[in-house]
Amino acid sequence: MIDVVEHEPGCPLDRFGGWLEDAGAEVRVLRPYAGDPLPAVPGAGLIVLGGQMNAYDDGVAPWLPAVRSLLRTAAEGATPALGICLGAQLLAVACGGRVDVGAAPGRESGVTDVRWRAESAGDPLVGGLADPFPGPSMHADAVAELPPGAVWLGSSAMYPHQAFRVGTAAWGVQFHPEVSEPTFAGWAAELDDVDAAPVVRELADRDADVVAAGKELATRFARIVEASVAVRR
Repeated sequence: MIDVVEHEPGCPLDRFGGWLEDAGAEVRVLRPYAGDPLPAVPGAGLIVLGGQMNAYDDGVAPWLPAVRSLLRTAAEGATPALGICLGAQLLAVACGGRVDVGAAPGRESGVTDVRWRAESAGDPLVGGLADPFPGPSMHADAVAELPPGAVWLGSSAMYPHQAFRVGTAAWGVQFHPEVSEPTFAGWAAELDDVDAAPVVRELADRDADVVAAGKELATRFARIVEASVAVRR
């Protein structure tokens, strides 16, 4: 069972739900904002989704310390984990990195071209994925320093730390491979610093490539979880 931490209703598992199911994975969505307790240790896998709070916003989201602890436990125990946007930032902070809140380059929105670095070759999750990878983005905070020993996997023209791995099986991606157009449009409409129409149109225009790339990433993650369970039996 893959535990999925959802921080708010507007940032759901979205397309990943169906893609993971198609790959044979079972998921359990945990909604701490609605009172769901978080486990001390992750299940067979862990996905931490995005949200409007920042990675240090414990006063706004009092469950964040537990999420950071869960991510750190996953990374240290080689439990497959994937942090998406805020989830990636929480992974970085949990493992000794640093996040800039309201980073200087400003908000990155639309479909970001993520370029894979040489270090991604052979990585079980991102190695050999589409390059550039079309990553829907909607963030203003960013990972400023990777955790000690982390492997830097991908970057964009605007923000360098688009993808990284901590240990053998904990990944962070700054973009949103899971997002659908309706969810993305909802985010864009809520933000004063985003011109919603062109960024939503960009996603619509590139959606076939976004779906192909996102589904492959989700399928790979499901297979990594399955392989990890088999090894632990």
